[in-house]
Amino acid sequence: MAGMGLIMTIIVGGLAGYIAEKIMKADIGIFMNIILGVVGAMVLNYVLLVFLNLHFGGLIGQLITAIVGACGLIYGYRMIKGNR
Repeated sequence: MAGMGLIMTIIVGGLAGYIAEKIMKADIGIFMNIILGVVGAMVLNYVLLVFLNLHFGGLIGQLITAIVGACGLIYGYRMIKGNR
């Protein structure tokens, strides 16, 4: 998450992971919420920047990006595991 400090990245990542967990009806725990939120934001930011030349700045933009990215990671994990 570009432009955010470490503490803010963890807070936004945890919040995004929590929201994604509720949207996807998953039970993954707080530690995985943070990881999914941060990694989801990083992956989706990269994809948007490379393929569409888009970048969402600011706290709200990063939060939305992290939520969508985390939902995508949960979905991908479910597809690999075979349980949708």
